[in-house]
Amino acid sequence: MRGYDSAEAWNENADAWTMLSRAGYDTYRDHLNTPAFFEVLPDVHGRVGLDIGCGEGYNTRLLARRGARMTGIDLSERFVDHARRSEAAEPLGIAYRVADARRLPFEPETFDFAAAFMSLMDIPTPEAALAEARRVIRPGGFLQFSISHPCFDTPHRVNLQDEAGRTYAFEVGDYFRNEDGRICEWTFSAAPEEVRRRTPKFRVPRFTRTLSQWLNALLDAGFAIERLAEPRPCDEIVERHPNLQDAQVVAYFLLVRARKAAG
Repeated sequence: MRGYDSAEAWNENADAWTMLSRAGYDTYRDHLNTPAFFEVLPDVHGRVGLDIGCGEGYNTRLLARRGARMTGIDLSERFVDHARRSEAAEPLGIAYRVADARRLPFEPETFDFAAAFMSLMDIPTPEAALAEARRVIRPGGFLQFSISHPCFDTPHRVNLQDEAGRTYAFEVGDYFRNEDGRICEWTFSAAPEEVRRRTPKFRVPRFTRTLSQWLNALLDAGFAIERLAEPRPCDEIVERHPNLQDAQVVAYFLLVRARKAAG
């Protein structure tokens, strides 16, 4: 990364991120991305799984509750510490490790599947992470991941709203320019103003790839693409969580499932 250390960045974000997400302010995750992810996830009961970029372990725990025997890895020691504390408070048989997705500390063909919830796009070289995921997945296993949608989360991006504050379009540009570690500051839009005032913003290193770069990286790693999804919140969800209205206009997320050939 140019001028910024990934582990340091996520360690700095981890405490505020964990506090705000556990308070229910990560509405795009809780009411759009994660539900869509599990809608297309194959049965993982009894399977051995790896959560790549597990953060504080929210989705790792959901996978474990579906009967998977889970290991979670993250580059951030602070996130892993939060995840381990949750495991100690409510044991689900999850093992957490501090590790780099580009250099996984596991033997080949260790896992039946790997999952990555909104983590691969935060890696400077996601191609290396995809190759490592394939290495540690058993023949016939799968990788399923979600990322910010490459077509709409571009280096230039403006949310266009009407007089009522409703999004009607996005202005996007610089699609073909791969960002390489520019720091973006933001926080969860659902958090109340008083909470945002007293909580530091996240400082997230930003990396972008085009859609074709992502799909070709999967193919180059030796995966067969099996399923794609672009979740959109329904009107009922937006009524309960109005900040998700903009995700009805363009796809915020891209979900991909890819399979490693059996033998």
